[in-house]
Amino acid sequence: MFIVMCKFDIMESILIHPESAEQLKTVKAFLKALNIQFEPQSNTLPPHVLKSIERSIQQHENGQTISLKDFTDKHFSKK
Repeated sequence: MFIVMCKFDIMESILIHPESAEQLKTVKAFLKALNIQFEPQSNTLPPHVLKSIERSIQQHENGQTISLKDFTDKHFSKK
């Protein structure tokens, strides 16, 4: 994702969502060729979310899984 800032009386930003590495490379080259300043921004997840995802992947690899039905019964059944 890019935010493009224009240096005119009216400041406007646009977000660009390239769908591939090739598109990203092309957009960067185009902006550089026109001498347009841009600021690349990373879309990384917060560390606690990444840690939770890694833990879940490890649980899956270790066979520590349950079905959606079992999960629903365990956590949403009224007793």
